[in-house]
Amino acid sequence: MDFGSFLEGFSNSLTITNLGFGLLGSLLGTLVGVLPGIGPALAISLLLPVTYGLEPQSAIIMFCAIYYGAMFGGSTTSILLNAPGESGSVMTAIEGNKMARAGKAGAALATAAIGSFVAGAIGTGILAIAAPGIAALGLKMTPPDFFALMILAFVTVSSLMGRSINRGLIALTIGLVIGMVGIDPNSGAARLSFGSPDAMEGFSTVVVIVSLFAVSEALYIALSGRLESGTLNKLVGSARMNKEEWGRSWKPWLRGTAIGFPTGVMPAGGSELPTFLSYTLEKKLSKNSSEFGKGAIEGVAGPEAANNANAAGALVPLLALGIPTSGTAAVMLAAFDQFRISAGPMLFAEQPLLVWTLIASLFIGNFLLLVINLPLIKMWVQILRVPAPYLFAGILVFAMVGAYSIKNSTFDLLVAIGIGALGMILRRFGYPITPLILGAILGPMAETQFRRSMQLSQGDPGIFISTPFTIITYLLMLVALGWPWINKAIKNSRVKN
Repeated sequence: MDFGSFLEGFSNSLTITNLGFGLLGSLLGTLVGVLPGIGPALAISLLLPVTYGLEPQSAIIMFCAIYYGAMFGGSTTSILLNAPGESGSVMTAIEGNKMARAGKAGAALATAAIGSFVAGAIGTGILAIAAPGIAALGLKMTPPDFFALMILAFVTVSSLMGRSINRGLIALTIGLVIGMVGIDPNSGAARLSFGSPDAMEGFSTVVVIVSLFAVSEALYIALSGRLESGTLNKLVGSARMNKEEWGRSWKPWLRGTAIGFPTGVMPAGGSELPTFLSYTLEKKLSKNSSEFGKGAIEGVAGPEAANNANAAGALVPLLALGIPTSGTAAVMLAAFDQFRISAGPMLFAEQPLLVWTLIASLFIGNFLLLVINLPLIKMWVQILRVPAPYLFAGILVFAMVGAYSIKNSTFDLLVAIGIGALGMILRRFGYPITPLILGAILGPMAETQFRRSMQLSQGDPGIFISTPFTIITYLLMLVALGWPWINKAIKNSRVKN
């Protein structure tokens, strides 16, 4: 960690402009986390088209604050409405809503907020220490190494998400096809354009992301009939914990952080896995295991800490290697590309002020989130009363306007409608969206690394297993491919015993 650069970035993050965008992102992130069905990926994708005119530094600070804020806000909906605001809050709903029904909503909200703050602070600290070192290693990596890493990301995310590995791989393939549309960078031949001059430029990454996260989500919610609001539990008093609840929460906070951060660094697809692992661990270790399923505070503290630590962990490979490990990180990568900033090993050398300002802003934003969440919790509760039909109709209109405004192109509007409808169909039949997003964004990058590798070896495919890093990476890929069957075998053996 370059402490001098960090201090310079910290000073820069305290300017009125950067503080303002950090605060705005924190508020927006909490808002989208609170509202059911809206996550950080959707929020950032909606804002991508309208941030072209902003300074890159301010926009990226705001996007990261939205990412952290959504992790904070998602617990409110889970606890009070039993409707997770984003996927990482699903496990929180199990115990948090039971606590709310028992009149302990304040304690559940407090342990979620403070746990998120603790995990976010620790995770951001590790990010500041680890990311420069990983970036330095990234500078020594060869094209075959990067290609292997991208293949690992594809396979791991596809195998860990969805109902089966086949569905994940199918979604990934669709994403790779979408990413191939346009002119071949080497030969200049048109690919999958079907004679359309507009398609020869390829699909705009921003349009694809807006379509898959905003348009398809709004259409799917409407199609599935999930627009009805659930029963909102009352919050009596303020969000606070007593001495016993503090004692039962602090260890789960630390354990959740220890689980969430490394799974964020790995291409595990999002925060669903670490929150599930944290909940399972707390259930096994708790002295009050009989309370699980009835409102155990450990079942809220651990998963919420894992959720926020996972968000910090996902920023490590994004900033240091330019490789996203989740859907939201993929949208963040698109935000970097939008401003012609190359996330990856050269980022710390070429844009040191930007990256250290960003990291420093994460510390400040994490503190702001704690300040604006606990005292203003009753205000966030009132937002839950917004009728869902109005909410998703507004999202759909905003998304379509954003898609059109990028180039003032009717073609982009048609692409948004087409890909949005495709995303809706995939969601309807249980196909995960994250592998599709990674395929569309990382696919062209993987193709570039593949071509560079073949040029270096003069056509010899042996170059793809020519280094210890590539061999280890492909072995990990085989484990990821076989994990669903390994996990099934373990469960069957437990049942027999």
